[in-house]
Parts: sequence; structure tokens; C-alpha cells
Amino acid sequence: MIEERLKVLVIDDEAAMREVLEMRLKQWGFEVVVAKNAAEALAKADSEAPDAVISDLVLPDSSGLDLVERLQGGSEHRPVIMITAHGAVDTAVEAMKVGAMDFLTKPIDYDKLKVTLLAAKHELKRRARAQDLEQALAHGAGLGQLVGDSNPMREVYKLLKVLAKSDASAIITGESGTGKELAARAVHDLSGRSSEPFIAVNTAAIPEGITESELFGHERGAFTGASSPRPGYFELADSGTLFLDEISEMPSALQPKLLRVLEDGRVRRVGGKNERSVDVRILAATNRDPDAALDEGLLRGDLYYRLCVFTVEMPPLRARPEDISLLSQHFITQFNTKHGTSVEGVSEATLEQLGTYEWPGNVRELRNVIERGIILARQGWIETVHLPPFIRGGEPEGRAGLVLPEGVTVAEAEKMLILQTLERVGNNKAKAARSLGVDVKTIRNKLRAWGMTGQEE
Repeated sequence: MIEERLKVLVIDDEAAMREVLEMRLKQWGFEVVVAKNAAEALAKADSEAPDAVISDLVLPDSSGLDLVERLQGGSEHRPVIMITAHGAVDTAVEAMKVGAMDFLTKPIDYDKLKVTLLAAKHELKRRARAQDLEQALAHGAGLGQLVGDSNPMREVYKLLKVLAKSDASAIITGESGTGKELAARAVHDLSGRSSEPFIAVNTAAIPEGITESELFGHERGAFTGASSPRPGYFELADSGTLFLDEISEMPSALQPKLLRVLEDGRVRRVGGKNERSVDVRILAATNRDPDAALDEGLLRGDLYYRLCVFTVEMPPLRARPEDISLLSQHFITQFNTKHGTSVEGVSEATLEQLGTYEWPGNVRELRNVIERGIILARQGWIETVHLPPFIRGGEPEGRAGLVLPEGVTVAEAEKMLILQTLERVGNNKAKAARSLGVDVKTIRNKLRAWGMTGQEE
């Protein structure tokens, strides 16, 4: 993680310029390392590991342009700011092409330099946070496909690991979207049945008239359309695990038959005469309160008590908001691959907004929100403008949130919109230009006309 005190490598062959820059940067709270040429700069880049670089374009032993790629440390995490007395546009373009963050001319506008360095610091911290999240994910901040490092999820992982060591039936409870099926799959993958089938069935999604056939199979001619024998989910899951989601929605007439299978391990296909032995571990789930389901007659008591040898409750997302950043980064990685995008992470402002939302749809809803954000952002960071209106605070779709006082002129409205957009994207003019649908030169010219040259990428 980037330290609060940014370390900056200053490269200039003029001793006076090095001294001035060093003095200014230290006054602003930066740690400074200096070098007088390219060879010394490369050596100090290796030994001192600076976070950012300020380099003269013309050096006695090398062109500053040739240094940029090597000074970036082989990654995008080290911004390089080029300084030169020659303000040629083509040179500035070349500097940007090889990876420079910005280009300043002498005499240096120190206000602009300070803003640029602060923007670099902010960007580095965001990138470091995203990298930390990626490392956490890579080092197992979760269990199986479950993601989260909060205390509630750590307790869930403990229970699932204990459950995996036995062959007992279990009921996994929790609101829709909390990851009940992923929890069941984690138990299966950690158990001695991991090499055998894992069959997940949403009992609420099966039409009532064919539920028995789907679970237990049928023989040819058992009913209209049964042109051939077919095994049910119990047979398909033989030696493995059968996950019955929304068990409380199973037709009441079928529940005694399920109980019988659980007790004797034998199934009879619809229309069949012979029973078949099956060795199946049952994991069930419900988004209802089991006690309430019992009271309402939706779930038979004898079936419930046969299933609930072990009970695991999945916490809602609102009970573990500290996991939102980790989950978001996890989904970003997934959806970048799916959509061919290059989104790096979620901005701090966006993360704060996500943390204030109640998430009635839980992790599944967050997943959908992140996918939407990736499709809209395409690259860079998911900003608040990429969130659905109901999360942003009820703004109409497509509105940036600009509220104009009565009597504001068109010119004033334009200024307010540009400045607000710059603030939203961390003063990155290129991102602001893309968001507003204008050329970046337009943004620069407007800021210059308003005397706001300190607004920078």
C-alpha cells in the first residue's frame, strides 16, 4: 500500500533546479530523492523505489523520453512527469505516448505541479487498494466461490468446514442472493464426495405436476409424454451431493416421499415397481425462516428435523458491508474477462455510495450493479455516475446530478457541469472529456479561460 508520504525522484542536470524542486516538494509533505543524470536516476529508482518521478526531458547522458518506460518500474504504478524548457507540442505528445503522466514547461507552474502530484498520489492509492484486494482474493479471502473476509463470513467458513467433515444433512438459511448454493458447493468440494456429482435443484422452479418425476425419475409410459425411462436428480447425484434449494416451496404431498428417501436411501421412479438404492448427501436451503415455514405448514416438521442435523445461516450483505470492496473487485475480474473491458476497480466515492445502500438483493444484486458499471465505464474506474439511479439517490437515469440555481446563464451552467464532472473523476481531464462527449482540448481551453490552470489530470 502507498504510504501517506509519497516518495518522489527528481531528475535534472541543473543543480539549482534540483534544489528548488526538492525544497518545494518537501514543503508540500513529499519525501524527495534527487539525481543529476539518467544513470544515477536508474540506480536510485532501484535502490530507493520512488512512488513517482519528475524528470527533465533533456539529460546529459540520455533523453528523458528513453527513461520513461524504465522509470515506471515495469508497471503503471509509477507516474512520470516530464519537465522541459522546450514546450513543443510534438515533444509533449511523444512524452505522453511513451507513458508520461503529464508534461510541464519551464518556468514551472508550481501550483499545477502540486495538483498533478496530489492527483498522482490519489491514483496510486486507488491502484494499490485494488491490488491489495486482488492479492487478498488470490490468497483465499473466501471459501470456494464464496468471497468475503468479514467476521460474519469467517464464522460461516468455520461452520462449512466442520460440516464438510461429516456426511450429515443440513439446512442453509438466508435471504435470496446471499450465496446459499455457493455454500453448499463449498461443503461438497471440501468433503469426501468432491469427485462425485454435485446436483443443484431449485424446487420452487419445478412445475408442481412434474416435481416427483424430476426428483425420483420415471419409467416409460408413466404419464403422457414419458416416451423413455429417465433417472431423477437422486439417481444423478448418486455418491455425490444433492442440493435442494427453496425446500419450503416443495409441494406438501411430496415431502413425505422425500423424507422416506432420506431415511432408507431408496427411490422408486414414477410408474416403476422396483426400488433403487442411492447414496446421496442432502443439503437443503430456504430463504424463509424455518420456524415460520413450520408454523405456516409449508414445511413438515418430520422432514425439517431430519434435514436440520446441521444449520448454517448466510448473513445478508448489509450485515457485512466491509466485504463490498472485496466482492466488487472479484466481480470486476470476472466481468473484465467476459466483456473484454479493462476496469481497474471501484472509486472511493463509489465504494462509499455502495456502502450506504441496503442491498435487498444481497450479493447477487451487487454482482449485477458491478456488471452494469463495467459495461458503462469500459476502462479506468467505476464512478458514481455508473451506478443505477436508485443507488445514487434516486436521480433519473442519465442525469449527472447537476442542480442549477434559478437565473444561471448557459455559460455558467457549462462551467458548473465541467467542474462537477472533473471533481467526480478525480480531476482527470481525459475522463471528464469522455464523460461529457467533448475533446480534451476543450476542457483545457475552458480551464485556461477561467484562470484555473491548476485543475489537472
